[in-house]
Amino acid sequence: MIWMYLLLVFVVVLVLIRIIFREEISATFDRDPAARSSIEIMLTYSGLHALIGHRMAHTLHNLKVPFLPRMIMSWVRWLTGIEIHPAAKIGRRFFVDHGMGVVIGETTVIGNDVTLFQGVTLGGTGKEQGKRHPTLGNNIVVGAGSKVLGNITIGDHSMIGANAVVIRSVPKHSTVVGVPGRVAKIKDKHFKGINLEHSLLPDPLVGRLEHLQHEIDMIENQMTHFHDEPEHSHEEKTEGNKS
Repeated sequence: MIWMYLLLVFVVVLVLIRIIFREEISATFDRDPAARSSIEIMLTYSGLHALIGHRMAHTLHNLKVPFLPRMIMSWVRWLTGIEIHPAAKIGRRFFVDHGMGVVIGETTVIGNDVTLFQGVTLGGTGKEQGKRHPTLGNNIVVGAGSKVLGNITIGDHSMIGANAVVIRSVPKHSTVVGVPGRVAKIKDKHFKGINLEHSLLPDPLVGRLEHLQHEIDMIENQMTHFHDEPEHSHEEKTEGNKS
């Protein structure tokens, strides 16, 4: 009889999760081709588990309940490998892919439709009080291993490449790559939905090096032409004297 009761409780919990987190489950289907069913997502996706724990802890934190919110998130970190401070503000349709090693600091603000990959840190700098963690806008992808540090703002529809270290604010519709992060703005290009092609981001440093190499080639061609000119002129002068 006890097993029937536990099974009933388990089913009710799953139904509640399916209802309350329906947008996040739908976002998982949209952004992860490996997702097969809602049951699989609810039972095996650590990103969803961390978000469920954070919703509970964040509610308790807003109610000024001491200690318990941090305790809940400590358990969540132990279970999922994802560390989120209870005070962090997270928007709708948030998705963490794989998730191991993700850290989200206390004063972080995350908008809607944001995707984080494994190893991402949304951290602070120094020991100052107040707002010291980043603010992420809507429809943002942060690649694996990236670090976004300090009280900076990442504009809507931006992409941060894998292992980038971002320490300055980023305008809307931009990509960021490198260490420290360099902005490579995609002019007049608006992403439709969530663009997860963070492996195809442009590298502004490579573009500048290619431009520099092009100019060097032009200078070498001009110098070669300059050195060849006297020989041609001397030959023409000699032929003129003979005639």
